[in-house]
Amino acid sequence: MRQYDLAPLYRNTVGFDRLFSMLDQLGGVEAAPSYPPYNIERTGETSYRISIAVAGFTQDDLNIEVKENALTVRGDRKTEASDNKADVLYQGIAARSFERRFQLADYVQVTGASLENGLLHLDLVREIPEAKKVRRIEIGGGRASPRIESKLAA
Repeated sequence: MRQYDLAPLYRNTVGFDRLFSMLDQLGGVEAAPSYPPYNIERTGETSYRISIAVAGFTQDDLNIEVKENALTVRGDRKTEASDNKADVLYQGIAARSFERRFQLADYVQVTGASLENGLLHLDLVREIPEAKKVRRIEIGGGRASPRIESKLAA
């Protein structure tokens, strides 16, 4: 991918820092991690669910954090010392640590998380504040507002 220098745009704009930061991050898309696999699905008008395949991880091995519209899921599997004495001939199930980041849109909140059948489900809801919602303005009746006329005494 080509590299673009966005420095001139930084100097000439105000209030678009977040947009340019997102554009800078797009340059690293080729090196994006693919482990663990995940799905994002819409479950309602304003609700979403992220499902991450975390087979072999327990609740204690997983850490979920939200900071400034960034959702971070970390998995750090604790190694079992000498409890498992069997020699592994082939290990196809990944047991490595991971960190997966998701950029959340404005007003998106994480409402819950559950771990079932090797899938970590994160429930999200987009709640737009009343001040930001679209309002309909009614048009008044056919009468024009009364005009105030002042009489000057000559």
